This record gives sequence, C-alpha cells and structure tokens, in this order.
Amino acid sequence: MTSPAPSPVKRRRPEWAGRNYTLLTSAAVITGVGSSSALIATSFAVLQQGGDGGDIGLVAAARTLPLVVFILIGGAVADRMPRHRVMVAANALNCVSQAAFAVLVLTGTAELWQMMVLTALCGTGQAFFNPAAEGMLMSSVTPEQAGRAFSFFRMSSQGAGIGGAALGGVMASAVNPGWVLALDAAGFAVAGGLRAFLDVSHIPAREPGGGLLSDMREGWQEFIGRPWLWSIVAQFSVVVAVVGAAESVYGPLVARDEFGGSGPWGTALAAFGVGTLGGALLMSRWKPRRLLLAGTLGVFPLALPSAALAVPLPVAGLCAVMFVSGVAIEVFGVSWMTTMHQEIPEDKLSRVSAYDWFGSVAMLPLATAVAGPVEGLVGRGTALWGCAALVLVMTALVLLVPDVRNMTRREHTVPVTAGGPGSEGSSSRPLAADALPAASSPDAEGALGRLG
Repeated sequence: MTSPAPSPVKRRRPEWAGRNYTLLTSAAVITGVGSSSALIATSFAVLQQGGDGGDIGLVAAARTLPLVVFILIGGAVADRMPRHRVMVAANALNCVSQAAFAVLVLTGTAELWQMMVLTALCGTGQAFFNPAAEGMLMSSVTPEQAGRAFSFFRMSSQGAGIGGAALGGVMASAVNPGWVLALDAAGFAVAGGLRAFLDVSHIPAREPGGGLLSDMREGWQEFIGRPWLWSIVAQFSVVVAVVGAAESVYGPLVARDEFGGSGPWGTALAAFGVGTLGGALLMSRWKPRRLLLAGTLGVFPLALPSAALAVPLPVAGLCAVMFVSGVAIEVFGVSWMTTMHQEIPEDKLSRVSAYDWFGSVAMLPLATAVAGPVEGLVGRGTALWGCAALVLVMTALVLLVPDVRNMTRREHTVPVTAGGPGSEGSSSRPLAADALPAASSPDAEGALGRLG
C-alpha cells in the first residue's frame, strides 16, 4: 500500500516577503517603536532635569547638526561599501549612545552638555544609516513585487510609529523618561542584529571610484542637474526647519502649559502616525500621474499643526489636524520617493539621497536652537503662526518650477541622467509603475517622509 503523497507546505508569507524583506521590515518596526518613544522622552528628560524650551532646542539641534555635517560622507560611503554593514555599524552607535543617555537620566545625573553629546552621537549614526537604507529595501524585491511590498513596509513602519508615540507619551508621564531611552537602545541592538543577517550576495560588487571626494562630486552633479530635485529640497530646508521647531520645542511646551503633561502630546503624535498609515493605504491605491504636483499639494496641510498649537486648539482638534497632516505628508513622501526611484540611477542613489537629506535638514539645527529665544522675543503664538506661514509660502513658490508641475509617472524602462529623463549617454534601469519607496524616520518626522 503506497503512502499518500505529502501535502504541499502552506506558505505563510506572501511571495514578495522574502528573507531580506522580512528582516528589513522587522528591524524597521522595532526601531520605529523605540525612536518614536524616545523622541518624546528626550524632551521630557530635559524638562525633568530643570531645562526649559531653549534647552530642548539645544538638545534637538545637537542631534541634527551631525546629520548635516556627516550626511554627504555617509552617502558616499554607502555607495562604496556593503550597505548592510553601514546600517549595522550605525545601529551599534545608536544603541551605545542611547544606553548611556538612559543611565544618566535614570540616575538623575544628566547635565545639558552630556545630553547634547549623546544625542549628537545618535545623529551621527543616523547620518550614515539613512543613505545606506535608501537603496537596501529596493534591492530586496523585484519591480513586479515592489508596489505591495513597499506599501506594506510603509504601513508597518508607520504603525510602529503610532505605537511608539503613544507608548512614549504614557511612559514619560508614568515612569522616568530614562526607561523609554533604555527601550530605544535595546531596539537598536535587536534591529542591528537582524540587519547583520541580510544576504547581499545578489547585489553586484560596486566598481571602485576615484575616491570619496570624486564620489561626492558625482552625487552633486546628479543633484544640481535636476531643477525639480534641488527646488523641492530648498523648499524642505525651510519646511523641515519650522515644522521641526514646532514639534520638537513648542509642542511639548504647549502640552505642559495647556494640556497638563506629555500624555496629550503623545496622543497627538500618535494621531499623526494614524494619518500616515491612512496616507499609505491611500497611496497604495491612488497612483497620481503628475507625481510631484500631487506630492507638493500634500505639503500645504503641514501648516495646520503649527496653527493649531498657536490657538491652541483643544486636544481633540489638535489630534484632528495632526491626522490630516499625517495623511498629507504620506502623499508627498510616496510621490517624492517614487520620483527618486524613477529618475535616479541605483548606483548613485545613496549619494543623491545624501544631498536630499543634507538640504532638507541643513536649517533644522539652527531652527530648533533659536526656537526658545524666538519665543521669548515675539511670543510663542506669533512664532507658531510664523512657522505656519513659512510652510505655505515656500510650498507655493516651488509650484512655480515647471518640472514640479509636469513630472509624470512612467511605466517603462528609460535612460536617466542628470540632464533629465530621456537624455543621451545615461545608464538605465527597469521602472515599475507601482514601485513605492521605503518608509520614513525621526528628525522632524524623518525629514518629513524619508527613511528610518
């Protein structure tokens, strides 16, 4: 009697969720929870140590300044070395710096300069991580699988941010903020361990270039040759700065003075996360033909949170506008990164992304550092209304650039050069009409829609 044929093993994961993709998504979820929690805990750790709004701004600036200083080097390094090794090394640095920060806060011995140094180390790690991570997820799926895979990745990351923001607000109120920082350090350790197991054997070895400075010059030529790229980055240098000041400095102060503590502010940030989740769902179905026009229109609602804090609206109203701005920034984020994926050659993606990051966060350290003094000079309400106005003005100005209004989605393989779509003498790569990029990270909500 013959035994029955064994039944096929039921596949538990979708076809597009391969080993690398699963590791990357799991790591992003873990760090998303920890980083969103730590973003809130850091502000309240400063206040717990007797600091004020100016001190919060200095600590926030200390995190973003190394990001500005080292991001271009990080992009060049990520295009020369295996990207997963750069990501693991950055995670290790973040783990150590956050663990030391947690110990100081838990023991009540943290001084302002120590908090600034440790957050600066965390920002340095982020400067090397972000450009490396930009291309790593894209290599984990095929163009045919990209739409669903990247949509799920973004939704998973945003969901982690929602939980992390809520957890950070509750824990910062209920227990010492140092415990939240310790949780973040542990998350970096676990995520780095997962990323160490990434398989990069399928990625062709990169040809050695003419040196680090030569690589950076090539990235600059790719960047400056595209008006749509540098104009939007110039726009976001202001938008990220004022939104970062509003959310990193003024938001916690309004929560303390008007809402009674960190819990409501954590809830508002969680509402922003819910909005980004809704935006990811929307963009998995809606594929606007004019990518950058749709994305830029999605930047206008980013003025709403600053205006809501200026009034200030009740907690329910603040959560509503944070939700709307979350949906809107995801419309921009998907449209922007889809355009980057469509227009930038893969072998230069980390370097171009580094210039994108550099321009977008260049003014953030200054904005967060002067937020406290500006509040003392003109008042918190006036400062917040100014933030809202700058978002509106800069977004209106960038719509004057023809390429921003006219950039369209393509569904076929095209040559790509710094001269623009279809130029001669360029390298080419297959494009997927539904290819969505990776998700975003902290630092003014990940420079408003980039990787994390």
